[in-house]
Amino acid sequence: MTPRVWSWENYFDPETYNPATESGTLRNLLSIRNPEVLRQVEYDAVEKRARELARSDVEIPRTYGMDHLRAIHGYLFQDVYEWAGELRTVNISKGWSGFADHSKGEIEEYLANVQYAVTELRWDELDRERFGAAAALVFADLNHAHPFREGNGRASRVFMQHVAEQSRFDLDFTQVEPELWNYASSMSAPLFGIGEPNPEPLIGVFQECVVERGTREREASRGQQVRSLYITTYPTPAAAAVQQPIEEVESRSPYQLSQSRENPGSEIQIDELN
Repeated sequence: MTPRVWSWENYFDPETYNPATESGTLRNLLSIRNPEVLRQVEYDAVEKRARELARSDVEIPRTYGMDHLRAIHGYLFQDVYEWAGELRTVNISKGWSGFADHSKGEIEEYLANVQYAVTELRWDELDRERFGAAAALVFADLNHAHPFREGNGRASRVFMQHVAEQSRFDLDFTQVEPELWNYASSMSAPLFGIGEPNPEPLIGVFQECVVERGTREREASRGQQVRSLYITTYPTPAAAAVQQPIEEVESRSPYQLSQSRENPGSEIQIDELN
């Protein structure tokens, strides 16, 4: 079955759409027109599905590619949006930079970069700091792909936890303040859509999220694990993130990342700075 092609206006409930502002309440399966009510209902519905994933009630094949991420998003948002799990068919932006251009195949391109990086890196051999650097490399492309109309953050964090399963670490996103997470994510984006994502601003925040599996540090309830998926999403939306200095976090990382995009078969390196 061919996925539906949605226009910008089609994503919104027609009775709430304002052509002047090009905004409204997202069209949803529950026919909710109040955006605040939708936000709360969506949060509750997706949290329930996230708990099911955390309990492994549903098995999602770990391919680390586009199909993997689509399966996560489709499962999380199946009760709310008709387009759950479908790639967006409009371009979106936040702040000074846009995300991958869907019409040029950039979503697929960046998700292919993600899959390549995840499958090539030897996650089980990484120490804490290098794990944080590797996770930043993966997430920078994943975040820039921003493949869905809504819910990218929650789907991406589940995906990153699946990536972490290959290592001796877990990711606890509650260790980082939402404003800092959002700022680092925005700083990793290409300025005005020119160039490539830069993982460097994300290294420090990912290193803050890293906890060693099996330690007392990680003896948290399933509820805490699920809450970590939401810490940067609710109740503070990404659009409300404040710009604050990130130098303190960046200075904790003595690593830089190198990967040749011109030669996709080249080795991904996590290099220690002199």
